[in-house]
Amino acid sequence: MSDARSAAWDEYAQTKPQRRTTNARGESTWFNWTQYADHGPGAEVLALKPGDTALDLGCGAGGNAAHLAGLGMRAVGIDLSLKQLAKARDRWSDVEGMELHQSDALAYLGETRTVFDAIYSVFGAGWFSDPGLLLPIVHANLKPGGVFAMSQRPPVEGCYGCQASYIPRGPDEDPAVVKRWDYEAEVWALILKEHGYVNVSASVIAPPPGTRHTGTLLIRGVQGGQESVASA
Repeated sequence: MSDARSAAWDEYAQTKPQRRTTNARGESTWFNWTQYADHGPGAEVLALKPGDTALDLGCGAGGNAAHLAGLGMRAVGIDLSLKQLAKARDRWSDVEGMELHQSDALAYLGETRTVFDAIYSVFGAGWFSDPGLLLPIVHANLKPGGVFAMSQRPPVEGCYGCQASYIPRGPDEDPAVVKRWDYEAEVWALILKEHGYVNVSASVIAPPPGTRHTGTLLIRGVQGGQESVASA
C-alpha cells in the first residue's frame, strides 16, 4: 500500500509496547476504551453477543479485537500499519475468530460485503477520518440496531473541526501530515444524529484519580434502520 500514512504509523508502532500479559483482574484479554490501564467501560458498550460480527477501525496491536473474538464474536481488525498488524498476529496467533487486514477505513468499508453488528474505533480511524465521509459508510455497513462507538481525546478548547498532526517517518524523511477531527461531545452527538444514528450518547470519561487530568471522549450511536427506529 503506497500510503505515506502507513509508514508514519509504522514509526509510531515502534513507540508502543505490546499490551500487558494480564490486566489488574488477571484477565488475559480485555476491552479498553481509554488511554488509562484498567479504567472505564468495556465491551458491553457494543451490546454484542456470541456469533455477532465486529469491525475495529484502526485495531493497532489487536488487543480489543482479540478480546471480542475470545468472547465468541467474529472480530475483524483493520489498520494502516503493517508493523502493528504484525504485533497483533504475533501476540494473538492462537485466537480463533479474529481476522486482520491492512487497509484504510473508508476503502475497506467501501469494499466489504459484510454487514456488522458493531463497528468501533479506539483512538483509531474514527478520529482520523472526516466524519462527513465516515459516518454514512459506517451506517451503511451496520445491521439495523447495530452499534457504532469511538473514543478519542477530548478537543482542546477552541480547537475544533479538522486539525493537523505530524507523525515522524524517519530521520531522512519529512513527517507525515495526519488529519484528525475534534469536536465537543454535544457537537458529536448532533453530527451522529444528522447521519441517521439514534440513541446517541457522547460524554467525557473522567481520568482515574491521580495527577492526570485529560479524560476520554466516548461517542456511541445506533444504526437508525427500520428495526432500530421502531424500538427506539
